[in-house]
Amino acid sequence: MNNLLKPMNLVIAAVAVVLVLGAGYFFLNRTATTPTAPATEEEVMEEESVIEVESTVVVLSEQNDSGQSGTATLTEVDGQTNVLVELDVPSDVAQPAHIHSGACPDVGDVVYPLANVVDGVSETILGVDLATLMGELPLAINVHQSAEQISVYTSCGDL
Repeated sequence: MNNLLKPMNLVIAAVAVVLVLGAGYFFLNRTATTPTAPATEEEVMEEESVIEVESTVVVLSEQNDSGQSGTATLTEVDGQTNVLVELDVPSDVAQPAHIHSGACPDVGDVVYPLANVVDGVSETILGVDLATLMGELPLAINVHQSAEQISVYTSCGDL
């Protein structure tokens, strides 16, 4: 009978080893199926506060040997478009600026007036979103020499 128990002990020992290894594998891999904790209120608010900013930059090229070139950055903010004009060579005179229909250098009528460029900078908020504005193309941003010389363009750029 003693000879019969030895093979049985080996079988029991082998089954025990398999069970222990299987249980270890199960417990090591169960973290992949463990549900994650719900997000905290702070994490939810942080995720919701991420705002995508849509913008485009227009290169303003010199016109009529003015020496004035620069950029206009159009950025959508809360359904409106902020237009920031920056000229490389500022003038000591307030320079009217507009978004005109058409393309440079032969722009058409004023579609959106912009704040005068003073010391090389102008910032205006338009009551339209950027997609609406781009749907109205062709448009161009045009800067004039002064109110008195409105027909003299100093820089222009196509949207």
